[in-house]
Amino acid sequence: MADNSTLVSETGRSLLADSSVLDSKITETSKENVLRATVLDVEAEEMPQIETRVVLVQEAGKREELLKALEEIKMPYIKTDTIEELGDSDSPEFETIFVVSDFQTPIFSNLCKADCRVVGPPVVLHCAQRGEPLPFSCRPLYCASMMNLVLCFTGFRKKDELVKLVTLVHHMGGIIRRDFSSKVTHLVANSTHGDKFRIAVSLGIPIVKAEWIYKAWEKRNEIDFSAADDNFRNQFKVPPFQDCMLSFLGFSDDEKANMEEMTEMQGGHYLPVGDERCTHLVVEESTVKDLPFEPLKKLYVVKQEWFWGSIQMDARAGESMYLFEKSESPDFKTSVSLLSLSTPNSNRKRRRLKETLAQLTRETDLSPFPPRKRPSAEHSLSIGSLLDISNTPESSTANGETPKSCARPSKNSTPLPLKQSARWQVAKELYQTESNYVDILTTIIQLFQVPLEKEGQLGGPILAQEEIKTIFGSIPDILDVHIKIKEDLEDLMINWTESKSIGDIILKYSRDLLKTYPPFVNFFEMSKETITRCEKQKPRFHAFLKINQAKPECGRQSLAELLIRPVQRLPSVALLLNDIKKHTAEENPDKITLERAIESLKEVMTHINEDKRKTEAQRQFFDVVYEVDGCPANLLSSHRSLVQRLETVALGDDLCDRGEQVTLFLFNDCLEIARKRHKVIGAFKSPHGHTRPPASLKHVVLMPLSQIKKVLDIRETEDCQKAFALVVRPPTELNNKLLSFQMTTEEPRKEDWLKTLCRHVANTICKADAENLIYVADPDSVEVNTKDMDSTLSRASRAIKKTSKKVTRAFSFSKTPKRALRRALMSHSATEGRSPSSANESFIGSRLTSTSSLAGVPSPSLVSLPSIFERRSHTLSRSTTHLI
Repeated sequence: MADNSTLVSETGRSLLADSSVLDSKITETSKENVLRATVLDVEAEEMPQIETRVVLVQEAGKREELLKALEEIKMPYIKTDTIEELGDSDSPEFETIFVVSDFQTPIFSNLCKADCRVVGPPVVLHCAQRGEPLPFSCRPLYCASMMNLVLCFTGFRKKDELVKLVTLVHHMGGIIRRDFSSKVTHLVANSTHGDKFRIAVSLGIPIVKAEWIYKAWEKRNEIDFSAADDNFRNQFKVPPFQDCMLSFLGFSDDEKANMEEMTEMQGGHYLPVGDERCTHLVVEESTVKDLPFEPLKKLYVVKQEWFWGSIQMDARAGESMYLFEKSESPDFKTSVSLLSLSTPNSNRKRRRLKETLAQLTRETDLSPFPPRKRPSAEHSLSIGSLLDISNTPESSTANGETPKSCARPSKNSTPLPLKQSARWQVAKELYQTESNYVDILTTIIQLFQVPLEKEGQLGGPILAQEEIKTIFGSIPDILDVHIKIKEDLEDLMINWTESKSIGDIILKYSRDLLKTYPPFVNFFEMSKETITRCEKQKPRFHAFLKINQAKPECGRQSLAELLIRPVQRLPSVALLLNDIKKHTAEENPDKITLERAIESLKEVMTHINEDKRKTEAQRQFFDVVYEVDGCPANLLSSHRSLVQRLETVALGDDLCDRGEQVTLFLFNDCLEIARKRHKVIGAFKSPHGHTRPPASLKHVVLMPLSQIKKVLDIRETEDCQKAFALVVRPPTELNNKLLSFQMTTEEPRKEDWLKTLCRHVANTICKADAENLIYVADPDSVEVNTKDMDSTLSRASRAIKKTSKKVTRAFSFSKTPKRALRRALMSHSATEGRSPSSANESFIGSRLTSTSSLAGVPSPSLVSLPSIFERRSHTLSRSTTHLI
């Protein structure tokens, strides 16, 4: 669609003429006046001073904040209801500025016709807030939300719509340019066609819809609002596939469904292949060799790179660079003809065939992504290919290519014997794998990390810096170490002798390996999680991965698959060193050195595993802190580690209501008890855009394991399943408490859980007999029953209890603890044969009873316990008359 033509207003001036020209002339004039005033101070003093005054028209004069703002900037003002009251509005002694609250009134129109200087209330408040004088503008200026913005329009055909948009931009302080240039800050587009759109995409200029102007005008009375704010502007950006109808050819069903979903997310629509309304046909060039129909002239047939590239740059890419063509490579045809069975039996063609096969063999063996078959099993690789100058990193780098081999040419042109020792063969394999590994790390950095970190990306940064750091970690440091190792191995292979020490090379860099690998390996899982999360939440990153993973350098492997190579590299090197050691003679000094090198690698891997275990423990700590709302800060400690997590249901009323879901976090020295939240709070969003899931649990108590006096293994009966209890004594209590729970999961088993708990309790109180802490109890003796836990009546009862607690809390004026009061009422209600009056008297008495006296009232959940325990070798006693 062609760009819009120049429109002319009623006054005969071009609406799309560069308004910046007039503004610049005003600025130059003011600068000249300042210069003249500086040079000719005496003359300036003799010139009559022009006083600036503000006229508040109608509603503007009734706003107290305006009057206060004018007083702050020391600007005299008057109030008026009609313009006719100002007989001297054109007096040369005054420069009058009219403040009008509504730019749609007849008074405003009359002031504009008289070429008066008109501003809106937000301009006055804006200047007062910053301590600046009122700006000079040749046009009415309502607010400063588009101040210093230069806009250009494209694709608008309706004159009335364009007139309205230009007027609003001027009212908000913006500048309009008819022709696109580097000074334009925003392109307002009604179409994705035209030269202006293409230039804006190439320069990275934001492209927005007309709705951006309308919504900014709706916020005109907000003093601190700026239309250039990224969060506000991004709501109105032109999506990459606006006005596009896409079809997809040659993709799998899953991939096609994903691309169709992405198309709609990016403002486009998709149609079946062959539909005449289609504007773009996206082709999978690796599977499609020819089109099933003759495309129309208006149809763009593009590669899939155009699709992902448009999403990555957040704007529709130019189709000319991505047009689909039939893949007929002359080199490929030549190779096929040379390998044909009908090739004549001539020396010349045999020689060409031999050279072609040798070249294919070299490219296969030195590829940075070798097949799973061990390269040492292929003995067809000649020493000439290893020392070929054409494969040196210097030549590859000079040509701008990724190095395929890091060997340097030998100073001695005499070829080595074709027959080499087994030690040399394995050493050659070590060098080749090291060279390939360096190429892979280089690909990760150059193809993924560097573009993501690049400043000035089209459409803004694809990922935040924190996300990039999490994904790639210490990959650059690892690459630096292995480049040095590869160079040393390269020198060793060029100047090979059986006495050369391979172990010394590994020992030389063992400290560097110990320093660089743990940070990456420990957070590798977090790196994969970040990639997965960002790929789902950020379409531009997903497109970025699609584009780069399709390149030959990646060998059709994903970024996560490439990043796992550092995790696998050290074990692989250790295996190769073992192979070299097996083929090293006993009298060779490198035998002992190789053993030391292998041990050093094992130490590095052991350190990595230990460090990873500590890192995982720290992650588990923070997971608990984030999951439990109100978790105590003193839970975090360097000597503390999470042992086990258990999901239970409370069988008593001490910690929370009976039947509530309770989670036990067992640490090596304490027990964190949390209940399920009744109302989950909203998710927390960090400044970098990471959304943290809301806390699903509420902190109840953090109990040191030293407070647990006994662990009760409650016998399994028909009415009691998977129940256990803890006898605890808090430091502020005189008597023991019984906390009973029912396990709700199959794993871990109750017996294993109780043993683990007792073992850590014994370690905390420095006792060796952990088994003696476990007692077997009968369910009836401790009044524990799990039969009604899952019944509908029980759930309804718990819901009623929660509601009654809220009502009681809302209307209660008593400071008596509700738990103590409930226990008192339960104990009184247990008495049989009470009269209504006695019940009322007992209730009143319980309201007046002190907390200390109520604490002594027996509770069903705090029964006498000394004789209900039995050691595993003793008989269970039924006596429940005294507290322990």
